[in-house]
Amino acid sequence: MSKKKNYSREAKKAVKAVKKYPVVMAVIIILVVVIVGCAVALWFLRPDIYHKFLGTGEHKWGSWQITVAADCGNDGARIRECEWCGEKEDEVIPASGNHTPDGEGVCTVCGADTQREGTLADVGESELSIHFPELGNKYTGDCTLIKCGDVEVLIDAGSRKSSAAVITEYINRYCTDGILEYVIATHAHQDHIAGFVGNSKGDTRDGILYSFQVGTLIQFAGHKTTSAIYGDYCDAVAYAKTRGTKVFTALECWNNSSELAQRSYFLNEEKTVSMNILYNYYYEHPTVGSTNENDYSVCMLLKEQLDGGDKSRNYLFTGDLEERGESYLVDNNVLPEVDLFKGGHHGSYTASTEKLLKVIKPKNVAVCCCCGTTEYKPSVGHEFPAQEFIDRISVYTDYVYCTTLITDYSAEGSAAFTSMNGNIVFFSKGGKLKLYCSNNTKILKETEWFKNNRTWGKTG
Repeated sequence: MSKKKNYSREAKKAVKAVKKYPVVMAVIIILVVVIVGCAVALWFLRPDIYHKFLGTGEHKWGSWQITVAADCGNDGARIRECEWCGEKEDEVIPASGNHTPDGEGVCTVCGADTQREGTLADVGESELSIHFPELGNKYTGDCTLIKCGDVEVLIDAGSRKSSAAVITEYINRYCTDGILEYVIATHAHQDHIAGFVGNSKGDTRDGILYSFQVGTLIQFAGHKTTSAIYGDYCDAVAYAKTRGTKVFTALECWNNSSELAQRSYFLNEEKTVSMNILYNYYYEHPTVGSTNENDYSVCMLLKEQLDGGDKSRNYLFTGDLEERGESYLVDNNVLPEVDLFKGGHHGSYTASTEKLLKVIKPKNVAVCCCCGTTEYKPSVGHEFPAQEFIDRISVYTDYVYCTTLITDYSAEGSAAFTSMNGNIVFFSKGGKLKLYCSNNTKILKETEWFKNNRTWGKTG
Protein backbone atom coordinates (compact mmCIF):
# COMPACT_ATOMS: atom_id res chain seq x y z
CA MET A 1 0.00 0.00 0.00
CA SER A 2 2.83 2.41 0.83
CA LYS A 3 4.33 2.04 -2.67
CA LYS A 4 1.02 2.84 -4.36
CA LYS A 5 0.65 5.88 -2.12
CA ASN A 6 4.14 7.01 -3.09
CA TYR A 7 3.40 6.55 -6.81
CA SER A 8 0.17 8.45 -6.42
CA ARG A 9 1.93 11.24 -4.55
CA GLU A 10 4.61 11.57 -7.29
CA ALA A 11 1.99 11.59 -10.03
CA LYS A 12 0.12 14.33 -8.26
CA LYS A 13 3.31 16.38 -7.99
CA ALA A 14 3.93 15.99 -11.73
CA VAL A 15 0.41 17.13 -12.52
CA LYS A 16 0.83 20.11 -10.24
CA ALA A 17 4.15 20.98 -11.95
CA VAL A 18 2.52 20.90 -15.37
CA LYS A 19 -0.29 23.12 -14.13
CA LYS A 20 2.14 25.47 -12.38
CA TYR A 21 4.67 25.71 -15.28
CA PRO A 22 2.76 24.86 -18.43
CA VAL A 23 5.00 26.76 -20.82
CA VAL A 24 8.26 25.27 -19.45
CA MET A 25 6.93 21.77 -19.58
CA ALA A 26 5.63 22.24 -23.10
CA VAL A 27 9.04 23.45 -24.24
CA ILE A 28 10.74 20.44 -22.65
CA ILE A 29 8.37 18.03 -24.33
CA ILE A 30 8.84 19.73 -27.69
CA LEU A 31 12.63 19.61 -27.32
CA VAL A 32 12.57 15.90 -26.51
CA VAL A 33 10.38 15.22 -29.51
CA VAL A 34 12.64 17.29 -31.77
CA ILE A 35 15.80 15.59 -30.50
CA VAL A 36 14.35 12.13 -30.97
CA GLY A 37 13.05 13.08 -34.38
CA CYS A 38 16.42 14.46 -35.45
CA ALA A 39 18.18 11.35 -34.18
CA VAL A 40 15.85 9.12 -36.14
CA ALA A 41 16.18 11.25 -39.25
CA LEU A 42 19.95 11.31 -38.92
CA TRP A 43 19.95 7.50 -38.58
CA PHE A 44 18.41 7.22 -42.02
CA LEU A 45 20.07 10.22 -43.67
CA ARG A 46 23.65 9.89 -42.27
CA PRO A 47 24.26 6.31 -41.04
CA ASP A 48 27.98 6.87 -41.64
CA ILE A 49 28.18 9.13 -38.57
CA TYR A 50 26.75 6.45 -36.30
CA HIS A 51 29.03 3.81 -37.93
CA LYS A 52 32.17 5.94 -37.55
CA PHE A 53 31.70 7.01 -33.94
CA LEU A 54 29.50 4.27 -32.47
CA GLY A 55 30.48 1.32 -34.66
CA THR A 56 26.90 0.52 -35.58
CA GLY A 57 25.68 -0.98 -38.82
CA GLU A 58 27.56 -2.65 -41.66
CA HIS A 59 30.77 -1.44 -43.30
CA LYS A 60 30.51 0.41 -46.57
CA TRP A 61 33.38 -1.22 -48.44
CA GLY A 62 35.21 0.48 -51.26
CA SER A 63 36.52 -1.33 -54.31
CA TRP A 64 39.14 -4.05 -53.98
CA GLN A 65 42.69 -2.91 -54.72
CA ILE A 66 45.22 -5.55 -55.84
CA THR A 67 48.44 -5.34 -53.83
CA VAL A 68 50.12 -8.49 -55.19
CA ALA A 69 49.05 -9.91 -58.54
CA ALA A 70 48.37 -13.64 -58.66
CA ASP A 71 49.72 -15.76 -61.46
CA CYS A 72 49.49 -19.41 -62.41
CA GLY A 73 51.63 -20.69 -59.56
CA ASN A 74 51.64 -17.96 -56.90
CA ASP A 75 48.87 -16.53 -54.73
CA GLY A 76 48.23 -12.81 -54.86
CA ALA A 77 46.57 -10.40 -52.44
CA ARG A 78 44.01 -7.60 -52.50
CA ILE A 79 42.72 -5.06 -49.97
CA ARG A 80 39.65 -2.86 -49.50
CA GLU A 81 38.75 -0.08 -47.05
CA CYS A 82 35.51 0.97 -45.37
CA GLU A 83 34.56 4.43 -46.67
CA TRP A 84 33.02 5.36 -43.32
CA CYS A 85 35.42 4.18 -40.61
CA GLY A 86 38.62 3.41 -42.52
CA GLU A 87 38.86 -0.22 -41.40
CA LYS A 88 40.72 -2.42 -43.89
CA GLU A 89 40.15 -6.00 -45.01
CA ASP A 90 42.60 -8.10 -47.00
CA GLU A 91 42.09 -11.30 -48.94
CA VAL A 92 44.22 -13.88 -50.74
CA ILE A 93 43.80 -14.24 -54.49
CA PRO A 94 44.38 -17.94 -55.26
CA ALA A 95 46.84 -18.91 -57.97
CA SER A 96 45.05 -19.71 -61.20
CA GLY A 97 46.94 -22.92 -61.93
CA ASN A 98 46.85 -22.09 -65.64
CA HIS A 99 50.53 -22.66 -66.39
CA THR A 100 52.19 -21.83 -69.69
CA PRO A 101 54.79 -24.59 -70.00
CA ASP A 102 57.65 -24.52 -72.44
CA GLY A 103 58.87 -27.57 -74.30
CA GLU A 104 60.52 -28.97 -71.16
CA GLY A 105 57.35 -28.68 -69.09
CA VAL A 106 58.57 -25.69 -67.08
CA CYS A 107 56.11 -22.81 -66.75
CA THR A 108 57.40 -19.65 -68.43
CA VAL A 109 55.53 -17.49 -65.89
CA CYS A 110 56.23 -18.98 -62.43
CA GLY A 111 58.92 -21.56 -63.16
CA ALA A 112 56.87 -24.50 -61.85
CA ASP A 113 57.52 -27.96 -63.25
CA THR A 114 54.15 -28.78 -64.77
CA GLN A 115 55.17 -32.38 -65.42
CA ARG A 116 56.33 -32.92 -61.83
CA GLU A 117 53.61 -35.24 -60.59
CA GLY A 118 53.22 -38.83 -61.69
CA THR A 119 51.03 -41.82 -60.99
CA LEU A 120 51.63 -45.10 -59.19
CA ALA A 121 51.74 -46.78 -62.60
CA ASP A 122 54.49 -44.35 -63.61
CA VAL A 123 56.51 -45.39 -60.55
CA GLY A 124 56.37 -49.02 -61.66
CA GLU A 125 57.69 -48.08 -65.11
CA SER A 126 60.49 -45.79 -63.88
CA GLU A 127 64.20 -46.33 -64.34
CA LEU A 128 64.98 -45.34 -60.75
CA SER A 129 62.68 -44.76 -57.78
CA ILE A 130 63.31 -43.61 -54.21
CA HIS A 131 60.61 -44.44 -51.69
CA PHE A 132 59.96 -43.09 -48.20
CA PRO A 133 57.16 -45.34 -46.89
CA GLU A 134 55.00 -44.67 -43.87
CA LEU A 135 55.79 -46.98 -40.98
CA GLY A 136 52.35 -47.90 -39.66
CA ASN A 137 52.44 -46.30 -36.22
CA LYS A 138 52.64 -42.99 -34.35
CA TYR A 139 56.41 -43.15 -33.86
CA THR A 140 58.91 -41.27 -36.00
CA GLY A 141 61.47 -43.42 -37.79
CA ASP A 142 63.45 -43.76 -41.00
CA CYS A 143 63.06 -46.14 -43.90
CA THR A 144 64.06 -45.64 -47.54
CA LEU A 145 63.71 -48.09 -50.44
CA ILE A 146 65.70 -47.46 -53.62
CA LYS A 147 64.84 -49.47 -56.73
CA CYS A 148 66.97 -49.45 -59.86
CA GLY A 149 65.85 -52.06 -62.38
CA ASP A 150 65.96 -55.39 -60.52
CA VAL A 151 68.23 -54.07 -57.76
CA GLU A 152 66.81 -52.94 -54.42
CA VAL A 153 68.56 -50.99 -51.67
CA LEU A 154 66.97 -50.57 -48.24
CA ILE A 155 68.23 -47.85 -45.91
CA ASP A 156 67.08 -48.34 -42.30
CA ALA A 157 63.90 -50.01 -41.07
CA GLY A 158 62.37 -47.97 -38.22
CA SER A 159 60.43 -47.13 -36.17
CA ARG A 160 59.31 -50.05 -33.97
CA LYS A 161 59.45 -53.82 -34.32
CA SER A 162 55.85 -53.71 -35.54
CA SER A 163 57.02 -51.65 -38.54
CA ALA A 164 58.63 -54.78 -39.99
CA ALA A 165 55.31 -56.12 -41.27
CA VAL A 166 54.39 -52.76 -42.86
CA ILE A 167 57.81 -52.36 -44.48
CA THR A 168 57.80 -55.96 -45.74
CA GLU A 169 54.41 -55.48 -47.37
CA TYR A 170 55.68 -52.31 -49.04
CA ILE A 171 58.93 -53.87 -50.28
CA ASN A 172 57.03 -56.82 -51.75
CA ARG A 173 55.22 -54.46 -54.11
CA TYR A 174 58.52 -53.74 -55.85
CA CYS A 175 60.91 -56.55 -54.95
CA THR A 176 59.63 -59.67 -56.70
CA ASP A 177 62.52 -62.06 -56.06
CA GLY A 178 62.75 -61.78 -52.27
CA ILE A 179 66.31 -60.43 -52.49
CA LEU A 180 67.55 -57.08 -51.24
CA GLU A 181 70.88 -56.61 -52.95
CA TYR A 182 71.98 -53.95 -50.44
CA VAL A 183 70.87 -52.94 -46.96
CA ILE A 184 72.27 -49.98 -45.02
CA ALA A 185 71.81 -49.62 -41.27
CA THR A 186 72.80 -46.02 -40.55
CA HIS A 187 73.12 -46.15 -36.75
CA ALA A 188 72.03 -48.09 -33.68
CA HIS A 189 68.89 -46.23 -32.61
CA GLN A 190 65.58 -48.07 -32.36
CA ASP A 191 63.80 -45.80 -34.84
CA HIS A 192 66.25 -46.94 -37.54
CA ILE A 193 66.90 -50.63 -36.80
CA ALA A 194 63.80 -52.03 -35.06
CA GLY A 195 62.22 -53.21 -38.31
CA PHE A 196 65.32 -55.25 -39.12
CA VAL A 197 64.48 -57.28 -36.00
CA GLY A 198 60.68 -57.43 -36.11
CA ASN A 199 58.37 -59.38 -33.81
CA SER A 200 58.58 -63.02 -32.82
CA LYS A 201 56.32 -65.57 -34.47
CA GLY A 202 56.90 -68.83 -32.69
CA ASP A 203 60.54 -69.69 -33.26
CA THR A 204 60.99 -67.10 -36.01
CA ARG A 205 60.86 -63.34 -36.46
CA ASP A 206 59.26 -61.23 -39.17
CA GLY A 207 62.07 -58.65 -39.31
CA ILE A 208 63.59 -57.56 -42.62
CA LEU A 209 66.85 -59.45 -42.01
CA TYR A 210 64.82 -62.60 -41.39
CA SER A 211 62.27 -62.17 -44.20
CA PHE A 212 64.54 -61.26 -47.13
CA GLN A 213 67.74 -62.62 -48.56
CA VAL A 214 70.27 -59.79 -48.21
CA GLY A 215 73.30 -59.59 -50.47
CA THR A 216 75.42 -56.94 -48.72
CA LEU A 217 74.76 -55.23 -45.40
CA ILE A 218 76.61 -51.96 -44.76
CA GLN A 219 76.34 -50.82 -41.16
CA PHE A 220 77.56 -48.13 -38.77
CA ALA A 221 81.22 -48.33 -37.85
CA GLY A 222 80.77 -47.15 -34.26
CA HIS A 223 78.24 -47.20 -31.46
CA LYS A 224 77.92 -46.57 -27.73
CA THR A 225 74.59 -48.18 -27.00
CA THR A 226 73.96 -51.32 -24.96
CA SER A 227 70.20 -51.25 -25.54
CA ALA A 228 68.11 -54.38 -25.88
CA ILE A 229 67.12 -53.48 -29.45
CA TYR A 230 70.79 -53.21 -30.39
CA GLY A 231 71.37 -56.71 -29.02
CA ASP A 232 68.39 -57.98 -31.02
CA TYR A 233 69.78 -56.26 -34.12
CA CYS A 234 73.13 -58.03 -33.66
CA ASP A 235 71.27 -61.34 -33.48
CA ALA A 236 69.46 -60.48 -36.72
CA VAL A 237 72.75 -59.64 -38.44
CA ALA A 238 74.24 -62.93 -37.25
CA TYR A 239 71.23 -64.75 -38.71
CA ALA A 240 71.63 -62.94 -42.03
CA LYS A 241 75.28 -64.00 -42.14
CA THR A 242 74.26 -67.65 -41.88
CA ARG A 243 72.28 -67.12 -45.08
CA GLY A 244 75.24 -65.70 -46.96
CA THR A 245 74.94 -61.96 -46.31
CA LYS A 246 78.23 -60.07 -46.55
CA VAL A 247 78.51 -57.56 -43.71
CA PHE A 248 80.81 -54.52 -43.78
CA THR A 249 81.09 -51.28 -41.87
CA ALA A 250 80.88 -47.97 -43.69
CA LEU A 251 84.54 -47.39 -42.85
CA GLU A 252 85.53 -50.67 -44.52
CA CYS A 253 83.60 -49.58 -47.60
CA TRP A 254 85.19 -46.13 -47.61
CA ASN A 255 88.62 -47.73 -47.40
CA ASN A 256 87.81 -50.19 -50.25
CA SER A 257 89.01 -52.87 -47.85
CA SER A 258 88.03 -55.80 -50.08
CA GLU A 259 86.62 -56.65 -53.48
CA LEU A 260 83.13 -56.59 -51.96
CA ALA A 261 83.57 -53.75 -49.45
CA GLN A 262 83.63 -50.81 -51.84
CA ARG A 263 83.31 -47.08 -51.68
CA SER A 264 81.05 -47.12 -54.75
CA TYR A 265 78.58 -49.70 -56.05
CA PHE A 266 76.90 -49.55 -59.45
CA LEU A 267 73.24 -50.48 -59.34
CA ASN A 268 72.73 -51.18 -63.04
CA GLU A 269 74.63 -52.81 -65.89
CA GLU A 270 75.01 -49.52 -67.73
CA LYS A 271 76.86 -48.15 -64.67
CA THR A 272 74.84 -44.95 -64.77
CA VAL A 273 73.46 -45.23 -61.23
CA SER A 274 75.94 -45.51 -58.35
CA MET A 275 75.64 -45.78 -54.58
CA ASN A 276 78.57 -43.95 -52.96
CA ILE A 277 79.50 -44.30 -49.30
CA LEU A 278 80.73 -40.94 -48.01
CA TYR A 279 83.39 -40.36 -45.37
CA ASN A 280 82.11 -39.51 -41.90
CA TYR A 281 84.73 -38.42 -39.34
CA TYR A 282 82.88 -40.42 -36.70
CA TYR A 283 83.36 -43.70 -38.56
CA GLU A 284 86.71 -43.87 -36.79
CA HIS A 285 86.38 -41.40 -33.91
CA PRO A 286 84.10 -41.43 -30.86
CA THR A 287 81.15 -39.08 -31.04
CA VAL A 288 80.76 -36.09 -28.76
CA GLY A 289 78.42 -36.91 -25.88
CA SER A 290 78.24 -40.23 -24.09
CA THR A 291 74.89 -41.22 -25.59
CA ASN A 292 75.09 -39.63 -29.03
CA GLU A 293 74.57 -42.34 -31.64
CA ASN A 294 73.33 -40.00 -34.37
CA ASP A 295 76.73 -38.81 -35.54
CA TYR A 296 77.81 -42.39 -36.29
CA SER A 297 75.31 -42.37 -39.16
CA VAL A 298 76.31 -43.96 -42.46
CA CYS A 299 76.10 -41.27 -45.17
CA MET A 300 75.44 -42.11 -48.80
CA LEU A 301 75.25 -40.17 -52.07
CA LEU A 302 73.22 -41.74 -54.86
CA LYS A 303 74.28 -40.49 -58.27
CA GLU A 304 72.31 -40.88 -61.50
CA GLN A 305 74.18 -40.06 -64.71
CA LEU A 306 72.15 -38.31 -67.41
CA ASP A 307 72.73 -37.42 -71.07
CA GLY A 308 75.58 -39.83 -71.58
CA GLY A 309 77.27 -38.86 -68.33
CA ASP A 310 77.52 -35.12 -69.00
CA LYS A 311 74.96 -34.35 -66.30
CA SER A 312 73.82 -36.08 -63.14
CA ARG A 313 71.08 -36.06 -60.55
CA ASN A 314 72.18 -36.46 -56.97
CA TYR A 315 70.37 -37.76 -53.91
CA LEU A 316 71.80 -37.43 -50.39
CA PHE A 317 71.05 -39.57 -47.32
CA THR A 318 72.66 -38.68 -43.99
CA GLY A 319 70.66 -40.67 -41.44
CA ASP A 320 70.46 -38.69 -38.19
CA LEU A 321 73.78 -36.90 -38.61
CA GLU A 322 73.80 -33.74 -36.50
CA GLU A 323 75.67 -30.42 -36.54
CA ARG A 324 79.21 -31.64 -35.83
CA GLY A 325 78.81 -34.62 -38.12
CA GLU A 326 77.46 -32.47 -40.95
CA SER A 327 80.36 -30.07 -40.55
CA TYR A 328 82.87 -32.90 -40.92
CA LEU A 329 80.87 -34.31 -43.83
CA VAL A 330 81.28 -31.04 -45.74
CA ASP A 331 84.95 -30.76 -44.83
CA ASN A 332 85.88 -34.29 -45.90
CA ASN A 333 83.81 -34.87 -49.05
CA VAL A 334 83.18 -33.11 -52.35
CA LEU A 335 79.42 -32.73 -52.20
CA PRO A 336 77.38 -31.68 -55.23
CA GLU A 337 74.11 -29.79 -55.28
CA VAL A 338 71.36 -32.35 -54.81
CA ASP A 339 67.98 -32.90 -56.39
CA LEU A 340 66.73 -34.71 -53.29
CA PHE A 341 67.80 -34.60 -49.66
CA LYS A 342 66.36 -36.85 -46.99
CA GLY A 343 65.87 -34.24 -44.27
CA GLY A 344 68.46 -34.81 -41.56
CA HIS A 345 67.34 -36.34 -38.25
CA HIS A 346 63.62 -36.27 -39.16
CA GLY A 347 63.62 -32.47 -39.58
CA SER A 348 65.14 -31.82 -36.16
CA TYR A 349 66.57 -28.45 -35.17
CA THR A 350 69.88 -30.29 -34.58
CA ALA A 351 70.45 -31.17 -38.24
CA SER A 352 70.18 -29.81 -41.80
CA THR A 353 72.55 -27.05 -40.81
CA GLU A 354 73.43 -24.04 -42.92
CA LYS A 355 76.98 -25.29 -43.52
CA LEU A 356 75.63 -28.38 -45.26
CA LEU A 357 72.66 -26.75 -47.00
CA LYS A 358 74.63 -23.95 -48.63
CA VAL A 359 76.77 -26.61 -50.32
CA ILE A 360 74.10 -29.10 -51.39
CA LYS A 361 71.32 -26.54 -52.12
CA PRO A 362 68.54 -29.17 -52.11
CA LYS A 363 65.77 -28.87 -54.69
CA ASN A 364 63.48 -31.33 -52.89
CA VAL A 365 63.38 -32.52 -49.28
CA ALA A 366 61.62 -35.61 -47.92
CA VAL A 367 61.19 -35.77 -44.14
CA CYS A 368 60.47 -39.11 -42.47
CA CYS A 369 58.53 -38.11 -39.36
CA CYS A 370 55.18 -37.76 -37.63
CA CYS A 371 54.63 -34.01 -37.90
CA GLY A 372 53.93 -32.48 -34.51
CA THR A 373 54.90 -35.54 -32.48
CA THR A 374 55.90 -35.00 -28.84
CA GLU A 375 57.80 -38.29 -28.83
CA TYR A 376 61.19 -36.62 -28.35
CA LYS A 377 60.82 -32.87 -27.91
CA PRO A 378 57.62 -31.61 -26.28
CA SER A 379 58.76 -27.98 -26.40
CA VAL A 380 56.78 -25.90 -28.87
CA GLY A 381 58.63 -25.40 -32.14
CA HIS A 382 60.95 -28.38 -31.70
CA GLU A 383 58.44 -31.03 -32.63
CA PHE A 384 59.40 -32.50 -36.00
CA PRO A 385 59.83 -30.72 -38.35
CA ALA A 386 61.31 -27.97 -36.18
CA GLN A 387 60.99 -24.25 -36.88
CA GLU A 388 64.77 -23.93 -37.14
CA PHE A 389 64.83 -26.66 -39.79
CA ILE A 390 62.16 -24.81 -41.76
CA ASP A 391 63.95 -21.47 -41.46
CA ARG A 392 67.11 -22.98 -42.96
CA ILE A 393 65.50 -25.18 -45.63
CA SER A 394 63.16 -22.44 -46.86
CA VAL A 395 66.11 -20.50 -48.28
CA TYR A 396 66.64 -23.23 -50.88
CA THR A 397 63.31 -24.82 -51.74
CA ASP A 398 59.55 -24.81 -51.25
CA TYR A 399 59.36 -28.51 -52.07
CA VAL A 400 59.34 -30.09 -48.61
CA TYR A 401 57.26 -33.22 -47.97
CA CYS A 402 56.52 -35.22 -44.81
CA THR A 403 55.23 -38.76 -44.51
CA THR A 404 52.91 -38.72 -41.49
CA LEU A 405 50.93 -36.38 -39.20
CA ILE A 406 50.32 -36.99 -35.51
CA THR A 407 46.70 -36.44 -34.50
CA ASP A 408 46.77 -37.47 -30.83
CA TYR A 409 50.01 -38.81 -29.43
CA SER A 410 48.23 -40.03 -26.30
CA ALA A 411 45.89 -42.21 -28.39
CA GLU A 412 46.54 -45.78 -29.48
CA GLY A 413 46.52 -47.39 -32.90
CA SER A 414 45.42 -45.57 -36.00
CA ALA A 415 43.59 -42.95 -33.94
CA ALA A 416 46.97 -41.44 -33.06
CA PHE A 417 48.17 -40.60 -36.58
CA THR A 418 47.17 -40.05 -40.18
CA SER A 419 48.97 -39.49 -43.48
CA MET A 420 50.51 -36.13 -44.32
CA ASN A 421 51.85 -36.84 -47.83
CA GLY A 422 51.78 -40.58 -47.08
CA ASN A 423 54.25 -42.77 -48.93
CA ILE A 424 56.57 -40.36 -50.76
CA VAL A 425 58.17 -41.53 -54.00
CA PHE A 426 60.58 -39.59 -56.19
CA PHE A 427 61.26 -41.36 -59.48
CA SER A 428 63.13 -40.84 -62.69
CA LYS A 429 61.23 -41.34 -65.92
CA GLY A 430 61.82 -39.98 -69.40
CA GLY A 431 64.73 -37.89 -68.22
CA LYS A 432 62.66 -36.05 -65.59
CA LEU A 433 62.44 -36.37 -61.80
CA LYS A 434 58.83 -36.83 -60.80
CA LEU A 435 56.84 -37.22 -57.60
CA TYR A 436 54.11 -39.55 -56.43
CA CYS A 437 52.56 -39.51 -52.94
CA SER A 438 49.92 -41.95 -51.72
CA ASN A 439 47.87 -39.27 -49.90
CA ASN A 440 48.56 -35.95 -51.65
CA THR A 441 51.43 -33.91 -53.08
CA LYS A 442 50.78 -30.75 -51.09
CA ILE A 443 54.00 -29.06 -50.03
CA LEU A 444 54.55 -28.66 -46.29
CA LYS A 445 53.98 -24.91 -46.08
CA GLU A 446 50.51 -25.26 -47.64
CA THR A 447 49.23 -27.81 -45.10
CA GLU A 448 46.87 -26.90 -42.27
CA TRP A 449 49.31 -28.27 -39.69
CA PHE A 450 52.00 -25.90 -40.94
CA LYS A 451 49.71 -22.87 -41.02
CA ASN A 452 48.69 -23.52 -37.41
CA ASN A 453 52.13 -24.37 -36.02
CA ARG A 454 54.97 -22.93 -38.12
CA THR A 455 55.96 -19.96 -40.21
CA TRP A 456 57.86 -19.98 -43.48
CA GLY A 457 61.45 -18.76 -43.28
CA LYS A 458 62.23 -15.06 -43.49
CA THR A 459 64.21 -15.40 -46.69
CA GLY A 460 62.22 -18.26 -48.19
